[in-house]
Amino acid sequence: MKKIEYILGQLNCAETVIDAYNKNFNKNIPVSLGSGMGSGATIGSICGAINAAILIIGAEFGRSIASDPNEAKNLVKKLLKSIKEKYGSEICINLKKSGVSCQEIVEFTYDELEKIMVNS
Repeated sequence: MKKIEYILGQLNCAETVIDAYNKNFNKNIPVSLGSGMGSGATIGSICGAINAAILIIGAEFGRSIASDPNEAKNLVKKLLKSIKEKYGSEICINLKKSGVSCQEIVEFTYDELEKIMVNS
């Protein structure tokens, strides 16, 4: 797998995660889905990288109708648990206040996403 790299001024954190996932897993999830997620949905809310990983899990394991099993739910829970164990929060503004760089959270989130996708 290729190393993921967030470059300020290029794709935002969410777009970066989607773009890397597409390239590494030969998928075609629209990168534009992450365009409004950067900087914690522009207000410091849930981190864009994390939000994009959740979106990817939903795209790959989500259900289309109510009667289908919701496999995405437990995988998202697993992702968020690992992030909260490491950083104590999934909220962008809290991560930044704790000194977590965008590059760091993008890398960690993507690595955790990759583990989930490979093992599921």
